[in-house]
Amino acid sequence: MLQIAVTGKPNVGKSSFFNSATLSEAEVANYPFTTIDANAAIAYVTAQCPCGELDVTCNPRTGKCEDSTRYIPVELIDVAGLVPGAHEGKGLGNQFLDDLSQARALIHIIDASGSTDEEGNPCDPGSHDPLDDVNFLRDEVTMWLYSILERNWSRLIRKVMSEHLNFAKVIADQLSGAGVFLDDVLEAERIMDDNYDKWEKEDILKFLSKLLEYAKPIIIVANKIDTPQAEENIARLKEHYEVIPTSAESELALINAAKAGLISYKSGDDHFDVIDDSKLSEKQKAALDYIDVNVLKKYGSTGVQNVINTAVYDVLNQIVVYPVEDEHKYSDQKGNILPDALLIPKGSNPRDLAYCIHTDIGEGFTHAIDARRNMRISSEHELEQSDIISIISNK
Repeated sequence: MLQIAVTGKPNVGKSSFFNSATLSEAEVANYPFTTIDANAAIAYVTAQCPCGELDVTCNPRTGKCEDSTRYIPVELIDVAGLVPGAHEGKGLGNQFLDDLSQARALIHIIDASGSTDEEGNPCDPGSHDPLDDVNFLRDEVTMWLYSILERNWSRLIRKVMSEHLNFAKVIADQLSGAGVFLDDVLEAERIMDDNYDKWEKEDILKFLSKLLEYAKPIIIVANKIDTPQAEENIARLKEHYEVIPTSAESELALINAAKAGLISYKSGDDHFDVIDDSKLSEKQKAALDYIDVNVLKKYGSTGVQNVINTAVYDVLNQIVVYPVEDEHKYSDQKGNILPDALLIPKGSNPRDLAYCIHTDIGEGFTHAIDARRNMRISSEHELEQSDIISIISNK
């Protein structure tokens, strides 16, 4: 399952975002380092389920399907707050960085209201510039990777040069514990020359900064958009960065109201419908009106579901494919219709899908069938979003 980390300095709404995305109950409080140990829970990326198009009722084995919207699980990790100097052990830095190891993407929560200083302490709203918070996460993670390499750099490079070893493989082996893969190193290496023994610290940092773009891409999330100070700050942020505005607290409020049967609302919607106005107190009505005007109408949604979908589809380049055993009934052997929705890398082919299902099925792969067209497809055929594929294997 894909792992995505929710990161940022303390007190910017990381745990509120985590809770709203996973319906979890991570501790939330207005002081630094509320999150001491990493929390992990399931969030869901959404996709248009083929069940509506095919006029069938699907039976998901994981996640769920509501009104032809498929909810596919991914794992979110809410890690300890990061402060400048984390790679040197400041704050809970060492623990924070260890918690990032296996995450494939980082959701960087920043406070769009400017009400937390660089250490994560509360300050007057608007008194801190959120632009100052964007780059420090990248810098800290880059320096963390540098600290892993630096201690053995000279010895490794001598070995690479004298024994004609593959530089990318050697570096990938060194950084494997940090969740770095060979393909990530190969991509980052393209911008550098191969005179590795001549690299200075600045060259290594340039290489690692590029490596981070592939190994742990960062999604910048401007939280607390429901506050008066946020709109101007978000406009300035968008002049320099790709930013997703969110209001995690608004999302939590809407989800809880929907669970209580007060409103009709699904995460990602641009509106909600009141089910029974008489059941709402004046305070609840005022809160819902505020969210409607200051979040939904202004930004189109609370942004929380958009962050998860962007991370999975746009940043990690995944697609959703539905493997079935019976291509005529779109089912497995037990008759469950569209039982599985798998996230696989864009560009994958049927053989890749077979290995994703099970190693034995991959090793015994013979061919595949596109269930929609009831047609055999090549093992090298590039799969597309929402394909329904039957894998034929001799194992």
